[in-house]
Amino acid sequence: MTSLAAPIIERTATDINGPEALRRIAEECLPVVIRGLCRGWPAVRASAEGNDAAIAYMASFDTPLMAEYFAAAPHLCGRYHYGDGPGGFNFSRETISVRDALARIAANARDHGETGYLGSLPADRHFPGFAEANICAHLPHDVRPRIWLGNASTVACHYDSYDNLACVAAGRRRFTLYPPDAIGDLYVGPIDHTLSGQPISMAAGAALDDPRYPRFAAARAKAVTVELAPGDALYLPKLWWHQVEALDPFNMLVNYWWDGFSAGPDAPHTTMLLAMIAIAERPAAERAAWRAYFDHYVFRPAGHPLAHMPDAQHGVLGPLSQGNYGRIRALVMRLLRGQ
Repeated sequence: MTSLAAPIIERTATDINGPEALRRIAEECLPVVIRGLCRGWPAVRASAEGNDAAIAYMASFDTPLMAEYFAAAPHLCGRYHYGDGPGGFNFSRETISVRDALARIAANARDHGETGYLGSLPADRHFPGFAEANICAHLPHDVRPRIWLGNASTVACHYDSYDNLACVAAGRRRFTLYPPDAIGDLYVGPIDHTLSGQPISMAAGAALDDPRYPRFAAARAKAVTVELAPGDALYLPKLWWHQVEALDPFNMLVNYWWDGFSAGPDAPHTTMLLAMIAIAERPAAERAAWRAYFDHYVFRPAGHPLAHMPDAQHGVLGPLSQGNYGRIRALVMRLLRGQ
């Protein structure tokens, strides 16, 4: 996996002319800043008129639905993390109406009291009509947006298992990115007790000289930080670690998650979890042997494992699109059932 050794690639909106252009970017598995990609959105134009105009614009799409609202005390300055509060976190969760959440976020922006945010709300459900008014023509139509609204905050360093196009609609956002191969130096927390779904880096949110995380210096050497203004976007490949800072009193991000290279419903993350129980606690020498087989059959650094044979004799190792996905999946399901 390529480590960051130079500033992130930057493009402009005119460089991206549809889904194929974004697919070509995704094939490289490197983050790319796209300046001005969503500058023409009505949401971005509303934000240019001020916080009240931006919040009023979003309220115009509001439904009576409830949502999970994250709230943090003023002294935390919007840093959401583990702590001594409910459930072992330093923030609280409340289920309130979107309308009430918007009002609290607006009040926070004015008086700089608590901080709050609404995270990952499906736009079609909670803000019907938003996607049609703020169109992203660079992704397939079935890739639908999610909305993130809130005050100044820091979302802990984490990764996603999908590709991500993050579009800044209001306020400035700062992303600090680490490549996937930095994982061993990020001191990752639990995978089943998380802040909001994904495991986080414990070191990235700590003081630079924290003695608990001596290897973090190696991860920090690979990090790159970029700042986005309203109208800018960031393509973030799956598995890239990112800390996200919302820098202004009111901020809005619209993001799209998708996997343009999936051959079926089974996700790589599921495979990794199964490998944990099947391989992780075997002797070191046996794990090394299985690594050789994973490399040969799955990661294929030397090419196709049956390249020395005619295509017609590849069997289930032939192209997944020619029915082999279903054949392999059926075999796996039988094995999991003990048949």
